[in-house]
Amino acid sequence: MKVFPAVDILGGRCVQLVQGKRECRTEYGAPLDCAIRWIDEGAYCLHIINLDGAFGSAGSNAELIRELVRETGVYVQLGGGIRSVEDASGWLETGVDRVILGTLATEHPEAVTEVSDLFGKERVVAGVDARGGQVVVKGWENPAGDYIKWAKRFEEAGAGALLFTNVDVEGLQKGIDPAPVERLVKATSLPVVVAGGISSPEDVVKIKKIGADGIVLGSALYSGRISLGAALEVSK
Repeated sequence: MKVFPAVDILGGRCVQLVQGKRECRTEYGAPLDCAIRWIDEGAYCLHIINLDGAFGSAGSNAELIRELVRETGVYVQLGGGIRSVEDASGWLETGVDRVILGTLATEHPEAVTEVSDLFGKERVVAGVDARGGQVVVKGWENPAGDYIKWAKRFEEAGAGALLFTNVDVEGLQKGIDPAPVERLVKATSLPVVVAGGISSPEDVVKIKKIGADGIVLGSALYSGRISLGAALEVSK
């Protein structure tokens, strides 16, 4: 099972948010420094989110992200502010290994198909951000329907993987809720990467047993609640 340390960028700095709220953020320094730290600790892939892009400033942090891709040389999945097929294409041509399509995938599922046809489905991840079983978009504010139905629709549209974020527990460092993860993994044949609430090696083991393809480590990793080494060890 893959382990993706998160490098979330806001205002040019590496941050972690609680429940996706800008006002509830903790800064951890330069994004490249954070990325190199995780690579030095054994990471072989990164989960990079352009939070400024997610909040509406799509061009923000572009050079920083290009530097991360160039200087780290590891596998990178990127999300945040990808609002068009052109945005996705630009990042994939820049060297990002795969893009995460969130709001775009929900508002325009045909964009998933188009990017998949252009670059191959293995380079397209559809974001399934759910609160109370409902997909939420636009900064996790607007409900858009049952998350399982959306996952199946993304699969039909040509996504190569799903990123499931359980918004109910995201950023709280209180552990995962395995039930919605298990339901999603059983409902789709796509690889599922899980984010939200992963705070201990026991959480990692639970997700692995469910059959997920990967996990994203964020707040609990940065706060020291879980170590990257421990997560990598139990994910094998």
